[in-house]
Amino acid sequence: MDITIHTTVLPHDDPDASLAFYRDTLGFEVRTDVGHGKMRWITVGPVGQPGTSILLAPPAADPGITDDERRTIAEMMAKGTYGWILLATRDLDDTFEKLQATDADVIQEPTEQPWGVRDCAFRDPAGNQVRIQELR
Repeated sequence: MDITIHTTVLPHDDPDASLAFYRDTLGFEVRTDVGHGKMRWITVGPVGQPGTSILLAPPAADPGITDDERRTIAEMMAKGTYGWILLATRDLDDTFEKLQATDADVIQEPTEQPWGVRDCAFRDPAGNQVRIQELR
């Protein structure tokens, strides 16, 4: 089989704030931005990697979700326990310094983990955890 990762989905509750974080803070390029108001689907991705994207989507738009589930999702997003993504960089210290210089919400400074990776973590404006691992 020839399978690749094309797109992963993260929820947002403020499309403009999420767009600013992924475009301006992380330096991702905007590939699509459709919809209106808070009901926008925004695709972003790393420059030079057109085959890999993140879809920032409003979780309330899914017609299969009940009102109770919407409330649970909103509560989990507010606590930062709903969505997360793992990114990678060759220079974790430099990346961390650049992100820390913005208004990104730091939740863990660069740390050598007991399972053999060195990483740091931030939260995006929707509360999603963004972990950045150092490539070795």
